[in-house]
Amino acid sequence: MSENLSLKSFVVLLKASKAVQDRTKKDISNYGMHTSEFTVLEALYSNGKQTIRQITDAVLINSGSITYVIDKLEVKGLLERKDCKEDRRVVHIHITDKGKQFMDEIFPKHQLVIEDIFSDIMEEEKKVLINLLKRVGKQTSTK
Repeated sequence: MSENLSLKSFVVLLKASKAVQDRTKKDISNYGMHTSEFTVLEALYSNGKQTIRQITDAVLINSGSITYVIDKLEVKGLLERKDCKEDRRVVHIHITDKGKQFMDEIFPKHQLVIEDIFSDIMEEEKKVLINLLKRVGKQTSTK
């Protein structure tokens, strides 16, 4: 009987994904944060002010949980809400100076963990991996 490479690819992808998630989760917890808090803060750190909708679209957190995460980060003083002057229905979420300083300190360390995860993969292989994963994602979203 021949090996089912689609099934094997699926299993290997899930195992690799779990291993990467576990490693990054452990790293993020070293900074007293949950993964959801880090991803929201990182989106603001990298992209500047955003609406709740934009943050929800950028990170893998459902819309029901995003307000809770934003509330927690606001209590910590890492971000703040500001009403939009042009449209009163819109609230922008901004990273605070404290949040930026925090990310300036931890993000380079976190990036080193990511670099280590992919250290055994050559640059060209990373490009191929990115393209393959994009194709898998596109294939699943068209069905």
